Amino acid sequence: MKSGSKGQGRQVLVAMSGGVDSSVAAALLEEKGYEVVGVTMKIWECGEDWTGCCGVRGVEDARRVAHSLDIPHYVIDLQKVFEEKVIRPFCDAYLEGKTPNPCILCNRYVKFGELLRKANELGIPYVATGHYARVDYDIKRGVYLLRKGRDRGKDQSYFLYVLTQEHLRRTLFPVGDLTKLEVRKKARDLGLHVAEKRGSQEICFVADGNYRNFVIKRTGVIPEPGPILSKDGSILGQHSGIISYTIGQRRGLRISAREPLYVIAIDRSSNAVIVGGREDVYCREFIGEDVTFVFANYRESPFRARVRVRYRQPTKSATINVEMDGRVRVVFDKPQWGIAPGQSAVFYDHDVVLGGAVIASTFRPGN
Repeated sequence: MKSGSKGQGRQVLVAMSGGVDSSVAAALLEEKGYEVVGVTMKIWECGEDWTGCCGVRGVEDARRVAHSLDIPHYVIDLQKVFEEKVIRPFCDAYLEGKTPNPCILCNRYVKFGELLRKANELGIPYVATGHYARVDYDIKRGVYLLRKGRDRGKDQSYFLYVLTQEHLRRTLFPVGDLTKLEVRKKARDLGLHVAEKRGSQEICFVADGNYRNFVIKRTGVIPEPGPILSKDGSILGQHSGIISYTIGQRRGLRISAREPLYVIAIDRSSNAVIVGGREDVYCREFIGEDVTFVFANYRESPFRARVRVRYRQPTKSATINVEMDGRVRVVFDKPQWGIAPGQSAVFYDHDVVLGGAVIASTFRPGN
């Protein structure tokens, strides 16, 4: 580490993927007087030509940035926990006809769970990432608040609803108050070679975006073909395996019909894909399980919130009821498009994240 200690309690372990956001996060913290330690998490065995965050290039980019900032940098191998906590649940969900979000599991168990564990081993009080989100402390309620990032086009709070009060107490999001343009400008001003590096857009461990082939290769399970049914149970065609379909999908059905047809449900028990018209893709209610609240007992059930059911979809007004079994029933004011089991729904009060849940089942109008 640099000579000249900045004082006990000012150390921070920064997750550096080799991208521009985490690189600028490390630089900003150093400017603020923190004693920064960079760490790159090796979560996936990638080839040298892989440009994602876990590849050889990502590690080398992070190392070069750390060198230019004159901070120590380490690589930790988390492939085993990533396989157990992210890859397996991802594959299992697709085999069940669900649409999982592995980034949320990765944040819960790897990027924050393992990062904090490593920080504890090193005696470092804080961790930091390049997420576009913010943490504030509410003195009146005595709780930490997770807020949307200032750049609403890049806000990543949706993926972070699983963080606990302990996570938030020790987590810093240095780029949360910046826009992406400001982050890139900062990187250019600092002369960082990653200033123009493109961000990863797809799931990091599926290089070509073909989830079906990935699941087959990882599990050895060959999807069984089955019927494509209308709402009334009529057989309209045959599908090639339910892992190839998701709610709201139109392409790839290979069905002749007078009007466009969309996937409106997937029945794992009968290995069937159910299709209907565009209006049938909308639903107003769903049941959520694996519920997480950022801070407990903040208001009684039922409560009102804005709810986001996919990362890129806008939030919509809804009433949330906490059930006796710990699950939640979410009722939107108006029916919403494409709510898919397996995805996460995140609850907001303006820009504050209240919590979230994994969508378990839906209720379409008329059900």
